[in-house]
Amino acid sequence: MSIDKVTLRRIFLWIFGGILLFWALHETERLVAAYRFIRDMLSPFVTGALLAFILNVPMRGIENRFGRIKKAGIRRILALFLTLILILVVLYFLFSLLLPQIVDTVFSLIEQVRMLVESNPQLMELLPDNDTLQNMDWAAILQEVSLYLGEGGIGAVIGIAFDAIGSIYSVIFNGVIAVVFSIYCLARKEILARQAKRIAYSFLPERFCDRAVRILRLTNQTFSNFISGQCLEAVILGSLFAVAMNIFGMPYIPLVSVLIGVTALIPIVGAFVGCVLGALFILVDNPMQAIWFVVMFLILQQIENNIIYPRVVGKSVGLPGMWVLVAVTVGGALMGVFGMLLMIPLVSVFYTLLREITDKRLRQRGVPSDKLNNQPYAISLKPRRKRKKNPPSAQTTEDS
Repeated sequence: MSIDKVTLRRIFLWIFGGILLFWALHETERLVAAYRFIRDMLSPFVTGALLAFILNVPMRGIENRFGRIKKAGIRRILALFLTLILILVVLYFLFSLLLPQIVDTVFSLIEQVRMLVESNPQLMELLPDNDTLQNMDWAAILQEVSLYLGEGGIGAVIGIAFDAIGSIYSVIFNGVIAVVFSIYCLARKEILARQAKRIAYSFLPERFCDRAVRILRLTNQTFSNFISGQCLEAVILGSLFAVAMNIFGMPYIPLVSVLIGVTALIPIVGAFVGCVLGALFILVDNPMQAIWFVVMFLILQQIENNIIYPRVVGKSVGLPGMWVLVAVTVGGALMGVFGMLLMIPLVSVFYTLLREITDKRLRQRGVPSDKLNNQPYAISLKPRRKRKKNPPSAQTTEDS
């Protein structure tokens, strides 16, 4: 019995897979350690790739504006430079607008608490009096602290300090690597895409590569439309709150409107988080206006859900509102806030592919379109074939 090369290769792959599975089940700790090492090593590059994908949306729009520039290299460098400047300006605007407002709010809150304590003397009874503080054995407390530090506690404190410094350095280093890698990806995105396709088509079946390229293009388009639509929707919602709060004379207009606009980047639940935070800020200054702010938020939220979001974001991803809610819930349960942002475009891609596959199979099976209506008038059932009775055997005929 001769074994061909394909069968021999399959047998070798099954044996290798079995050995690898056996090793993974018995060396779980080493497998987890290897996974963490690879994850930490690749995390700045993965972050840089995600950052490049997000920055590619405004950079592509800026680059299309410079169509008159004939040289593609100059057009790409100019678009990349303007994109980075735009991001830095937006970040500077947010921090310069939010930080002073947050500092003023904190000082106002401290002042409100001080006035509340002074106007209610009974609250002072809950605090420890001076006699209690003076009667404490401070010498014994200092002696216990010195004994703890002398028995190795100071080494633990120094170790914690070095670990904190190392973590901060690692975050800064990974951030710099991610930014530099994202700039390289943006500058050479066509070359990277062409190299990836050359590798894929050289090692994988052509039909599989064609399908993978089509799905990746659909995913890229869906994610880009979702990012641009979500940012535009956040700007519109924040502007609506700024105008409405200015009309009704509410405080903290820049802080609350920017806060709601930023939190609105998280679909469905983000604006409610901004509402709670904005109401708390206004509550410090005027409790009655905080109630009216919540009422105003509910009204503007209805306008946003029924008019703004379906037209700006809903059409961009092509996903019905019910599945948007499912995607946000599942993504938040799996990966938190990042999962909420990631799951909507993924579900939209899956929804589009499933719809195309379903339409193709319905055409192949020849299902009439009237059977797929919401309320079909009549469905004709094919009659079952009657089973033919077996002819009587010769023995039965003779007996009769």
